[in-house]
Amino acid sequence: MDEQFDVVDEDDRVIGVAPRSVVHARRWRHRAVHIFVFKTSGELLVHQRSAAKDEYPLRWTSSASGHLHAGEDYAAAAHRELLEELGLQGHLEFLQKFVASEATSFEHSALYRLVTDTAPRFDAGEIASGGYWPLRAVADWIDRHPDDFTPCFVTLFRWYERQFGAT
Repeated sequence: MDEQFDVVDEDDRVIGVAPRSVVHARRWRHRAVHIFVFKTSGELLVHQRSAAKDEYPLRWTSSASGHLHAGEDYAAAAHRELLEELGLQGHLEFLQKFVASEATSFEHSALYRLVTDTAPRFDAGEIASGGYWPLRAVADWIDRHPDDFTPCFVTLFRWYERQFGAT
C-alpha cells in the first residue's frame, strides 16, 4: 500500500494528502526528517541506501531519515525513523528546519542530532551498509565525490559544517 503524505505549501502548511508515488512523481512539497547520529567521540554515522530504494539507491546519506506520514509531526517521525532504521532511541536535539527545494528533494526537512555510543542495528531493507567517520573525512569525501551522496544530505551536512565545524 502506498504511504500517504501531507502535501504542503512553501510555508509548510498542509494543503492536501496524496500517495507517496504521486507526491514524488509530481515533485510536490512534503515533509521529511533527518537524524545525524554521533558517537561521543564526535564521529558521524552515515549509511549507504539499499539498492532497492526508489530514489538515490546506493548513495550515502544521513544516519537515519524518512518521510512524515500524513498527520504526523516532525519529532514523532524522527523518533520512529531512528528506531526503524537503526534500532536506536534517545534524546533528539532539534537543530534546524530546511525549506523545501530541489536541493532537499522538495521536502521541508527537519534535522535532529543524537549522541550515543549504542551500536546501531541496520534495517537491511533500508540500508546496504554504514559506518562512523570523522566529520573532516566526510567533508573531504563530499569534496572529492559529491555524487556518492544524496543531494539533501550534502545540503544538510554543509549547513552543519558551517554551524559546528568539521574538525
